[in-house]
Amino acid sequence: MRVELRNVSKTYDNEAPSVKGLNVSVGDGELVTILGPSGCGKSTSLLMIAGIYPVSEGEIYFNGKPMNGVQPKERNLGMVFQHSALYPNMNVQDNIAFPLKNQGVPRKERLQRAAEAAKRVHMHNYLTRKPSQLSGGQQRRVAIARAIVKNPSLLLLDEPLSSLDANLRINMREEIRRLQKELGITAVMVTHDQEEALSMSDKIAVMNGGVLQQFGTPQELYNAPANWFVARFLGMPNMNELECVWETAGQSLRLTETGHVVPLPYGAMEGANGVHREQHIRWAFRPHQVKIHAAEPVSPEPNFSGKVVLTEYTGRENLVHIAIGNSIVKGVADVGLQVYKGQTVWFQVGGNLYLFEFDSGLSLCSLKGWDDQPEREPNRERAAIV
Repeated sequence: MRVELRNVSKTYDNEAPSVKGLNVSVGDGELVTILGPSGCGKSTSLLMIAGIYPVSEGEIYFNGKPMNGVQPKERNLGMVFQHSALYPNMNVQDNIAFPLKNQGVPRKERLQRAAEAAKRVHMHNYLTRKPSQLSGGQQRRVAIARAIVKNPSLLLLDEPLSSLDANLRINMREEIRRLQKELGITAVMVTHDQEEALSMSDKIAVMNGGVLQQFGTPQELYNAPANWFVARFLGMPNMNELECVWETAGQSLRLTETGHVVPLPYGAMEGANGVHREQHIRWAFRPHQVKIHAAEPVSPEPNFSGKVVLTEYTGRENLVHIAIGNSIVKGVADVGLQVYKGQTVWFQVGGNLYLFEFDSGLSLCSLKGWDDQPEREPNRERAAIV
């Protein structure tokens, strides 16, 4: 099933819109995640797709057919809520079969279909158990089986993993993704967990304040965020940022904290319009882009120095917090590199270049980095920031 939201808005009484002008297109067999912080309008959007909330403005289409005003039971969808909401007095098989009972499916057929659905989620050995006899992950599997037993054209998942512990979350997101692809069913999921969204989705719609910030594949959003909100929301640990102004518009930055000038990679601002000297800029980069050195490196790339204020051991690597002026930069170092609090270290920033206009938060750069330049122009001087 194809799902389209065209300029969809939701307003309650005289309040500001909870969702404003949402445009999202879900292809047949895709899993699309609506991602954002609490109160951003993601669950409201899902409930409008389900028909539980009426649309205030705009249109929703299933396979090109308008759905505004169509009752939820007539939309051929299955839904998994944040809490499993199983009937405590029914066993697993009856819980799964309950939607079929409401449809008037004969008992023998519905129990057979319930058993088949249970097998798909690896719960066929627990058909006679009550929900109180199941773990949280098992209850979630039963809820998913109940949602798919009707053979719906669309599966809706509202924070399906939020009540599970870390290990179960990882296992269940793998199970949901496997099942969704195995069935070839179109799915729309809501979550605030960016790791879930990145690992499970064909496409992600990032929302904030009821407004769509960016819609695209996980790779597009991670590597080319449209604005600062998307950049800092996606990725763990969060993006680093250093405040700057243009020293030479489109060619070099001056750090607000230290006053040092950083030349940009050749062609990094190609095609950018409206940049001007002294414009306030946010230079952002991910901790995994930071290359940490115990001694000053000899390299054409700009390098920075700062003092280590904290290290976090994560097993295969250390997350190192480095003070540069009054700002803190986080970088990932191999455990073989020994660093300690108070030590002076040097770091370089490779990979994609992320520059955002400070006030609007809009992205300015064309994703060219220092480490993908074949050679620097002769008139470009190496900037060692110490």
